[in-house]
Amino acid sequence: MPFSFRPRVPGPRRSSETHPVDELPSTPTLLLYGLQHVMTMYAGLVAVPLIVGQALGLEFADITYLLAATLLVAGLATVLQTIGVWRIGARLPLVQGVSFAAVASMIAIGTGAGGGRGGLTLIFGATLVAGVVGFALAPLFRRLVRLFPPVVTGTVITVIGVSLLPVAVRWASGASDGEPGDPASVGLAGFTLLVIVLVYRFLPGFWSRIAILISLVAGTVLAAALGMADFSRIDEADWFAVSTPFHFGTPQFSFPAIVSMTVVMLVIMTETTADLLAVGEIVGRPADGRRIVAGLRADTLSTAVSGGLLNSFPASAFAQNVGLVAITGIRSRFVVAGGGAILLVLGLFPKLGAVIASVPAPVLGGAGLALFATVAASGIRALGKVDFDGHANLVIVAVALGLGVLPIAAPSFWEHFPEWFRTVFDSGISAAAVAAVALNLLFHGARGEGPIAAEAPVPVVEDDRRPVD
Repeated sequence: MPFSFRPRVPGPRRSSETHPVDELPSTPTLLLYGLQHVMTMYAGLVAVPLIVGQALGLEFADITYLLAATLLVAGLATVLQTIGVWRIGARLPLVQGVSFAAVASMIAIGTGAGGGRGGLTLIFGATLVAGVVGFALAPLFRRLVRLFPPVVTGTVITVIGVSLLPVAVRWASGASDGEPGDPASVGLAGFTLLVIVLVYRFLPGFWSRIAILISLVAGTVLAAALGMADFSRIDEADWFAVSTPFHFGTPQFSFPAIVSMTVVMLVIMTETTADLLAVGEIVGRPADGRRIVAGLRADTLSTAVSGGLLNSFPASAFAQNVGLVAITGIRSRFVVAGGGAILLVLGLFPKLGAVIASVPAPVLGGAGLALFATVAASGIRALGKVDFDGHANLVIVAVALGLGVLPIAAPSFWEHFPEWFRTVFDSGISAAAVAAVALNLLFHGARGEGPIAAEAPVPVVEDDRRPVD
């Protein structure tokens, strides 16, 4: 499918008329900022194929192939989401990758089929159908936008950031869950975080915008000097690889697997809706119903193609990159599209991807603490628009935050509940979204009566027949 990189305003750039989201920076600047996005999300991106591949008992060569396919799909999905084709793609600076929300279900489907390549083809078949179903259901989500006033969006955005923080903490600690942090790893993470703070404090303009990239490079250099970096995977990676359709075999279909993955797809769509609302708030281009639908179509189409052709898993928006947009102030969607192009290259040249994968986890943890907390801070800022006179909105925020933090504080809390229930509530983001929307309806009704109507107008749901601009 061809993609057009033409900015929305034709001809020479006119900064006075161009929204920051549509600004097209010079190619070197675009690629540098795009690389910063890639390095921010790379560890989370490659973790999914590694976890699933190992759980299914795949050989090293097959896991390597899955990694390359994952990078390729992430690149294609990111370009589709940011640049857009027809009514597909939100045209917002949102990075796409494979979703963690699907990991447990994919492992259950694959291991239930005996693991190996046979289990993988069953996962791909379920992913294909779930993507098609999600694409068909995307227009229904446009009706949900009116259910996301500031009291809901602020709460969900806050939970997105809070739910990501434990990931950064684990990276920074250099230890497994429940074990004391390694002082050397914590020190390396602290150094990385300190670099970010110092760059923002003392270096102006351009340098502050690449503070995350500078911190990752500086942290990796220090780790190498201390013998805490492992570059052996670079030699193991191939120079060139192409993900060909049906490499592992034709997708297989099982009704229980399809149902399980479709439920996961609905959860992913809910989380992507929250990410679209979050990034729209941050960049000053609120995501209305039409843009939500376009974004979800990019998500679900990428998922269907991923499972049906390109040997990868369900696609989803990456919340950590929303934090990067917030902390750097770089709002151009073409920067993120540049990151997508870099992901495409990394998918074709695994050795280059291995270089980025060599960034030590504590370094990522130090940067992640700043990035993920920035997302939470953006949610708190959104809650600043909410009228807390009376108790209604206070109760909405309190209960939704509590349910959102619960699976973070006690990951096994819902372990003995039905699988369909755990699929929704094991994710703090989807749990908070469901709770906040339900409580908002209980207190204020579907049309946002009461304090909500005074905070902000209900988003206009525009006609879906013209493309998102």
